[in-house]
Amino acid sequence: MLPIPPHETRVAEIADIIQTVLGPVFLLAGIGAFLNVCTGRLSRIVDRARQIEPLLLKSRGSEHDRFLREIRVLDRRMALVGRAIWLAVFAAVLICLVVVLLFAGTLVSGHFGTAIALLFIACMVLLGSGFAVFLIETQVGSRAIRVRHALLEHEAEDQP
Repeated sequence: MLPIPPHETRVAEIADIIQTVLGPVFLLAGIGAFLNVCTGRLSRIVDRARQIEPLLLKSRGSEHDRFLREIRVLDRRMALVGRAIWLAVFAAVLICLVVVLLFAGTLVSGHFGTAIALLFIACMVLLGSGFAVFLIETQVGSRAIRVRHALLEHEAEDQP
């Protein structure tokens, strides 16, 4: 076996590191897709809240109560999606730290194995929590979308 010169060894080491960090980088892409879904949902929730606000202020009686209930649900949903986004972004930051430590550990011959493992575990906990919060938000949203009984019983008037 021919000895590899030191300058080529560094390139080979870097290539190995890049292969090692591909998994976490793909995880970052997945987190990005999840964040895209979350921000899209948040945008629609905010738009609906903006539609309801003026209607709430103009309404009275049972209609006011209905708009008030809806805006409270929208507020809760905004908070849940915001929390899911926060958890996913924090998980992404930890994955970035994992990638940095994988490179740094090789370049400076450091022993960061435990730190990398703990960061990855924390990332998975945060990401799993973000998914769970998102699941709760979807359930809250699904329960809130109900057709009023009066509309289900509505019959069209006969046209002359």
